[in-house]
Amino acid sequence: MATTDTAPRTPYRGKTTKAERTRAHILETALSLFREHGYDGATMRRIAEAAGVSAGSAYYYFPSKEHLIQGFYARSHVEHLEFADPILDRETKFEDRLLGVLRAKFDTAAPYHAFSAGLFKTAADPASPLSPFSPESAPTRRDATALFARVLDGTRIRRTGALYAELPNLLWLYQMGLILFWVHDRSPGQARSHRLAERTVPIVCRLIRLGGNPLLAPLVRSVLRLLSDLRSLEAPNGEVKPATS
Repeated sequence: MATTDTAPRTPYRGKTTKAERTRAHILETALSLFREHGYDGATMRRIAEAAGVSAGSAYYYFPSKEHLIQGFYARSHVEHLEFADPILDRETKFEDRLLGVLRAKFDTAAPYHAFSAGLFKTAADPASPLSPFSPESAPTRRDATALFARVLDGTRIRRTGALYAELPNLLWLYQMGLILFWVHDRSPGQARSHRLAERTVPIVCRLIRLGGNPLLAPLVRSVLRLLSDLRSLEAPNGEVKPATS
């Protein structure tokens, strides 16, 4: 089982120590094999052989394939940030910032689309450490949510109230819905996914702005209570508690 404290949090590019280079090389090799053979078809022994390291060395850096995928999640987020930073530095309009960041996610994920469906079969299991909602995925999930907080920064969206505090997490969930669509998208270059983002971003932005309308305050409070209730059912280890009557 993967553990949260082993998930890498820093970029792989520009590393200088031998251990860091070896770790990055093993991860790159694993991703290449995942693209070629799928997630299930690339064993840890096969990854070690292709990387030119011993099986013991591969397991030292990544105790399991789940650890490799957590490393992939973290590296993918770093790549996403590299694409998103210039967009957030340049754009000031909320719609442009949000759409730009979502497009950047599609662009950085594109090389891995071929094996994403196989990975999704495992990640879709709520008990899997590869689930984006799992405790093991919490570091990357927090970092991705922080990115959406940056999307909101510098815009004219009202920054006070409980709704604003929930928006980064809600925008991350919106991205996850788009990624699910992208995983199953077989159109050339996943054009349908890009179109879905282009068409839904204005709707999402409009709904967020409407959330500040005093006439909708009762509805907003109901939604926030629902989110609070759902969060209260989550155990400290990330598992969901059974609801009580």
